[in-house]
Amino acid sequence: MQATAYTYDPETRSGQVLLDDGTPVPFDAPAFDAGGLRLLRPGQRVRIETEPADGAGPGLRITLVTLQTL
Repeated sequence: MQATAYTYDPETRSGQVLLDDGTPVPFDAPAFDAGGLRLLRPGQRVRIETEPADGAGPGLRITLVTLQTL
């Protein structure tokens, strides 16, 4: 799935991406580390892998964030 980087905190290695419909989805350090990135800038196109979020509510949990390449 593709998304756009929205926020990124280099100290915690976490942030948010925006899905193409505008929905923000947070990611944590393990998802960022899984992609092998060193830095992420707002506006960059990224590829994400997701799984259903834990808990009773609907949503996605990002398991990998990496740059989108053509």
